[in-house]
Amino acid sequence: MESSEPYSSRRKLKKTLKPSWVFAIALGSSVGWGAFILPGDWIKESGPIGAMIGLFLGALLMMVIASSYGVMIKKFPVSGGGFTYAFIAAGKVWAFICGWFLALGYLSIVALNASAFTLLLKFLAPDFMNRFYLYTVAGWDVYALEVIIASILILLFAFINTTGTSLSGKIQFYFSLLLIGGVVVLGLFTFGFSDQPFQNLKPYFSGNQSIITSILVIVAIAPWAYVGFDNVPQAAEEFKFSPRKATMLIVASLFTSALIYATMIGLTAWTFPSFSSIGQGNLWLTGDVVVSALGTAGLVIMAIAIIMGIFTGLNGFYMSSSRLLFSMARARALPNAFRTITKKKQTPIWGIWFVALITLPMPWFGRQALSWIVDMSSTGVSVAYLFTCIAAYKVLAWKKEDAGREIAPVKKTLALTGIVASSAFLALLLIPTSPAALSMPSYIMLLVWAIVGGGFYAAMRKRYNSLSQEETELYVLGKTIASEVMDTDDTSVKKKLTIGIDSLPAK
Repeated sequence: MESSEPYSSRRKLKKTLKPSWVFAIALGSSVGWGAFILPGDWIKESGPIGAMIGLFLGALLMMVIASSYGVMIKKFPVSGGGFTYAFIAAGKVWAFICGWFLALGYLSIVALNASAFTLLLKFLAPDFMNRFYLYTVAGWDVYALEVIIASILILLFAFINTTGTSLSGKIQFYFSLLLIGGVVVLGLFTFGFSDQPFQNLKPYFSGNQSIITSILVIVAIAPWAYVGFDNVPQAAEEFKFSPRKATMLIVASLFTSALIYATMIGLTAWTFPSFSSIGQGNLWLTGDVVVSALGTAGLVIMAIAIIMGIFTGLNGFYMSSSRLLFSMARARALPNAFRTITKKKQTPIWGIWFVALITLPMPWFGRQALSWIVDMSSTGVSVAYLFTCIAAYKVLAWKKEDAGREIAPVKKTLALTGIVASSAFLALLLIPTSPAALSMPSYIMLLVWAIVGGGFYAAMRKRYNSLSQEETELYVLGKTIASEVMDTDDTSVKKKLTIGIDSLPAK
């Protein structure tokens, strides 16, 4: 029986991460290739100002949700993120469901970043990349060279992550600095190049729809645009500083991410008049604008910034996905191999190599099919947001924060707002008539993944429930929920929460 194993053998990760590294994990994971490739599409859909406002409002909503993550990290600074918080909010079954869909989201983003690198190479050197044609999937031509390069990249970052968080944290920090520096240089130089940047921004909003619609269309993509800040709770167990700083670091990263998105949208619009004919058919409007304004030097700077965005995404999601698998294995929701850590660096090595193993076949499907998986898996991220906010609200009901200061009501309100926002994001994805609804292939993949998850849960159910409720809390949270609850002096709260704990699924 799993429960016969002493709690003292609970596997724990090494505390090595500095605040600047954690900020870089959140920022680098949030800002990827989309910030550089998609501004032209966003401008066409909503206008430059409409797109900027939409992304800033989206960042604000993510900050509201981030406040709940901050509450949970402070109370339970352990790996697991959405899986751990769903366990607190709703018990083992919902924790498994959340972890199952969140794992797919993280894994597919690793593969998407690897394929984004080959997409950039295709733009820079199409004749070189379009060699050794293999086949076509959903209209996307797959070439052997792009599969090989994406595979090398996946294996490279797997190896980097196996060396420990010290190296991957440092790399993330320096790559993020290059990313920010590249965006700042491009923004300043294109703004200086333009004769009338503010005039060139017109029309500020899309003429095909109302201003509110233009903004809301962009707000709807916020969970996708900023996904990655939730990598911070996955690394919480490895903080070499107080967990209290987590909220500030996440909010700072979201604000910086919004500025980067706004700058790339701005330079795409303000450099030339909107009626100018730029580039070769505007397949990549932002790239054409930078090349036309700044020449090869500008393209090199942007290529470096994009590569840094891709690399930080790869590194960040390798870290978060392996920690999620580690936490699920600690709860016995996955086989023991996933909680294996190296003796020296205390790194979840088999989780890292499993991520590589699962993502290596994905570039063979072609980018269009991969985008369906990513779109579908965004529901897992939204579910994690929802459970985190529910868990935070429950935690805040346990006791007042910091005796003498009435700050819990504010945080409760933010948690409730986060619940509403997360539910709205889920509705936007799942209701077919919504402007951000999933495509039919994504719906089908969502159903298939749910069926596979049901089968896997049935196979793991006996093992998963071999630990009692209290044992699961100890292994997942590092302490029992009852011990946290009993810190409060409020007898009524004690009574309600004790009843709630007793009603949760046990052994």
